[in-house]
Amino acid sequence: MSYIQGEDRNQTILFPESIEEYIDKDNPVRIINEYINQLDLEALHFARATDSKTGRPPYHPADLLKLYLYGYLNHIRSSRRLETESGRNLEVIWLMRKLRPDFKTIADFRKDNKKALVKVFRDFIRLCNSWQLFGKELLAIDGSKFRACNAKRNNYSQKKLARHLSYINEKIAGYLQELDECDQLESHDLFQRYRG
Repeated sequence: MSYIQGEDRNQTILFPESIEEYIDKDNPVRIINEYINQLDLEALHFARATDSKTGRPPYHPADLLKLYLYGYLNHIRSSRRLETESGRNLEVIWLMRKLRPDFKTIADFRKDNKKALVKVFRDFIRLCNSWQLFGKELLAIDGSKFRACNAKRNNYSQKKLARHLSYINEKIAGYLQELDECDQLESHDLFQRYRG
């Protein structure tokens, strides 16, 4: 009995496949793409949101923002890892439309747009929560203890909401700090490798 065989890599085909065929209709990268496409990046004060008439054309901020949101959802904290993913991961290749920015461009985008990134991350989290897209799975536990309807967990005050918003802001700031630390660590390791 023979094994299931893959396609021959050297076989030419009459109609080449498109990248679109590799991404399912309900893949989260489609949400990221549509969400970023509807944003007004100039109103959010992203650097280079308007194209300049002179010089080498930069990457569009929307493309780099898509890459960062993808990294946020998939726990990719390093600019170098995002660079690698843009060349090998089909979801990122589809999302970036085969663009492959280098790690320095990715890191500089984050450094130049920290305040705008915080606004976008906060809004994206709010959108995902309202659409119930990620996490918060339902758990059912059989037991005899019941909590009252107006328990501390179920009611909200201004103070509790402010505390929760500050927690979200701390998480976003921590994420951005972690990205900076990963980039510094990688560049230090790279420097040591070339030096030694």
